[in-house]
Amino acid sequence: MKTIGLIGGMSWESSIEYYRIINETVRERLGGLHSAKSVMYSVDFSEIEALQHAGEWDAATGLMVDAALHVQNGGADFVLICTNTMHKMAPAVEAALAIPLLHIADATAVTIKSQNLHKIGLLGTKFTMEEAFYKGRLEDTHGLDVLIPTRQDRDLVHAIIYHELCLGQIIPASKQAYVRIMQDLVARGAEGIILGCTEISLLVGQADSTVPVFDTTRIHAETAVDLALA
Repeated sequence: MKTIGLIGGMSWESSIEYYRIINETVRERLGGLHSAKSVMYSVDFSEIEALQHAGEWDAATGLMVDAALHVQNGGADFVLICTNTMHKMAPAVEAALAIPLLHIADATAVTIKSQNLHKIGLLGTKFTMEEAFYKGRLEDTHGLDVLIPTRQDRDLVHAIIYHELCLGQIIPASKQAYVRIMQDLVARGAEGIILGCTEISLLVGQADSTVPVFDTTRIHAETAVDLALA
């Protein structure tokens, strides 16, 4: 079994889910008392969030590279960034490492295409929904047609992530808002919905959608187990 490297803490609410899913999946596949070999380095999300919203991406990249090197030095065979948004600096992290980076958008795209879907709705932070590092990767590298919410709804999705979900707050009115936004994307032709922030699955899931929902946290974690046991 390979050792899975995890860069967590963005937020720790979703890092818990990564750890749980990875270990449950290993136990399901190997049985008995098996669990995953893993190394996690967890950052202080307050520092990361401040840099994100100040546009200080170079400084944020430095923190991510440092975290990745800690994980590598801890004995990991490959690395996961346990958040969608911070894949903005995935190229810099990859360049600094001697071990592979398992990209969350790639894992998600493979799962979507395995269901023969092409037009997909994307929810996430405004960075993830609007910038090329994620939406563009899905479109240019994987050939998907990606729909995102209206500007007003993008603001709402973003605010709920940072001001509620990352703090562990699950508010019924926010769930209703997300369900409405998902329904709007389906009405515009989305054949599935990407939960493109690792906290969103704490709020909504497959039961809240009429089309397939792709939980990036679970997909990323289960793909890591595939790689670890390959």
